[in-house]
Amino acid sequence: MTLYSWGNPRYFPRLPAPVRRYFDVARGTRVVADCHWQPSPWAHTTLIALHGLNGSSEAHYMRGLAAKAYARGMNVVRLNQRNCGGTEHLSEGLFHSGLTADAAHVIHELTQVDGVTAIGVAGYSLGGNLALKLAGEYGAHAPAALAGVAAVSPIIEISECTRALEQPGNRLYQWNFVRDLKRRMRRKQQCHPGMFDLAKLDRVTTVREFDETYTAPYFGFRNAEDYYHRASAMRVVDRIAVPALIITSEDDPFVPAAPFHDRKVTDNPHIDLRLSQHGGHCGFVGPSSATDDGYWAENQVVGFLDRKQFS
Repeated sequence: MTLYSWGNPRYFPRLPAPVRRYFDVARGTRVVADCHWQPSPWAHTTLIALHGLNGSSEAHYMRGLAAKAYARGMNVVRLNQRNCGGTEHLSEGLFHSGLTADAAHVIHELTQVDGVTAIGVAGYSLGGNLALKLAGEYGAHAPAALAGVAAVSPIIEISECTRALEQPGNRLYQWNFVRDLKRRMRRKQQCHPGMFDLAKLDRVTTVREFDETYTAPYFGFRNAEDYYHRASAMRVVDRIAVPALIITSEDDPFVPAAPFHDRKVTDNPHIDLRLSQHGGHCGFVGPSSATDDGYWAENQVVGFLDRKQFS
């Protein structure tokens, strides 16, 4: 299901063209979102969608989620993380898997400036970790507008996911992630010459080596393991106090299921955990029909957040 969902072209003719929105999330840092607004948008729930590592607002699951949410009457904000979606020129620095400040800024701006009164956050993979970590960091003090969060195949214990990537059977995934990370660093060099030392880039062959060389030192972590520990939603998942949906699978090739059996997850009454036997990583593809394209997780996320709209 993982490979099928990565390689299967998808089209969304009923999703209207997006409106681009820029958010100044920090000094020298802008992020951009592709937004789909309903008529009289502030009378509707707004879904903020967060993509995975090396993804963008154009990822198929981001557009699939947007199409389903928009059809249910929601606004959709497909957010690009820093440097993603061709936005390397908008941010001086890098991004990491636990950097929730940008999503928090977007929520603050939409509620305090635009007057949005109901928001749901949904993320895939890295974006799922961000959604859960954000909710955990808010704890009992989440914005009143935050109706709920949802995470599909979230990397809630990043170190374990990175170790899984290093298994021989995951060479294709490892190669794909590293290739895109290197490309991004070379684009950063073009946009911000001299800011990063690329002398060691060619020797990087794993995600862990990339994080050890670039991500961890840039953000002041001691090393990659320190980064993984502190950036993982597992540190705060027990503090989540808004409705939260987690969808993941036992056969995910690089997100081990063990952390989802931890009591920090299973004992939290706010978490609806749906751990399936099959689904792969961000796959969850079933039979399609004239009215359903078969992407089960997208339907579950939209249905969950729609029910939580005014709860």
